[in-house]
Amino acid sequence: MADAITPKADSRLRSDVVAWLTTVRSDHRPQTSPIWFLWQDGRFIIYSRPDTAKLRNITSTGTASLNLDGNGMGGDIVTIEADATIDEAVPPADQLPEYVAKYAEHMKRIGHTPESFATDYSVPIVLTIRRARAW
Repeated sequence: MADAITPKADSRLRSDVVAWLTTVRSDHRPQTSPIWFLWQDGRFIIYSRPDTAKLRNITSTGTASLNLDGNGMGGDIVTIEADATIDEAVPPADQLPEYVAKYAEHMKRIGHTPESFATDYSVPIVLTIRRARAW
């Protein structure tokens, strides 16, 4: 499904810093959280702190959606529906050069080094696209 991503959406997925991840709780209520992400090889890599609701939700449902902010006027919309897994085969954040390059300054701004970020946000989540929409 990564081929459904338009060139403009692909550019935003590579450059935008924050996306919104929505998972669904066991009582069917959605939970949306701002996240950092890496769009790489047709999938999204996200890191989470352990013991979060989003991890429980992903373990329960195996699904999530990822959305980018629009332009404030109903345009530049990117929405992704995805299969979601916790994937321990993904290297820690500090060992993924593309992730560090994208977020090192942001990590520093919130008082982290890449190493301390990888310690605190130690659970890798992978999203594989099932449906993508962009306009």
